[in-house]
Amino acid sequence: MAELKPQSAVSKMLNAAWVRPFLFLVFIVIAWDLAIRLFRIPAYQIPSPGDVIAVLRTEWPELLRQSWPTTYATVCGFLLSALFGIPVAMLIAGSKTVESYVYPLLVFSQSVPKIAIAPLFVVWFGFGIIPKVISAFLLGFFPVVVSAVQGFKSVDPDMVDLARAMQGSRFQVFRAVNLPHALPAIFSGLKVSVTLAVVGAVVGEFVGSNSGIGYVMQRSIGTFDLPTMFAALVILALLGVVLFWIVDRIEKLVIPWHVSQREDVIFAS
Repeated sequence: MAELKPQSAVSKMLNAAWVRPFLFLVFIVIAWDLAIRLFRIPAYQIPSPGDVIAVLRTEWPELLRQSWPTTYATVCGFLLSALFGIPVAMLIAGSKTVESYVYPLLVFSQSVPKIAIAPLFVVWFGFGIIPKVISAFLLGFFPVVVSAVQGFKSVDPDMVDLARAMQGSRFQVFRAVNLPHALPAIFSGLKVSVTLAVVGAVVGEFVGSNSGIGYVMQRSIGTFDLPTMFAALVILALLGVVLFWIVDRIEKLVIPWHVSQREDVIFAS
């Protein structure tokens, strides 16, 4: 059997996890700039990448300061969605009665636009951080519940029966069988939840706030300052990517044994 040739430094760099998304992002920026130049799109409709980069460079301290309230509301809302979503999913998956009462109401709650009820949070809780946290929590709660319910329901009943036959207590069976089997699905829901929590925090800032990235965007729209608005969108995108990456790193630490975490997967026909 022929020996595999070692990869060159360029090949290793191109195969790195961060290089291909970065190259694709560069391609999008170039295409964006070319489209503005070819079709002569005015700056009051779409700013050029150069203008957005200039705002990011000059206004970076202010944007960084404004991103802190948004990040804080996002993280708090996300942690609350995980703290309440996973136990609720356990109750739904473990009891048909609870599922029949609670699950339809959860689905119904998702049909209510959060932007429509966000003003109520401002009326009830004022213009502080609480309405933003609640908005982030409401958007991040449902994906956690749905994914966790699917994970707990997909546990092999034979494995549970085997653990019980070995005189395992209810908690021991849950810790050794149910929870490990459901963790991949739970983390899938957490990844979706953390990105939606960013959206929820911005929705809360749109409705009533004097700080945060959502406030910067609202102020920029009011003054037609599109470069600043696009710069704020870039900050939000970076925030979502960083939080997603953190959850992904935690997943790799918690369930390194799962097939989704194996780096060298070979697909055979």
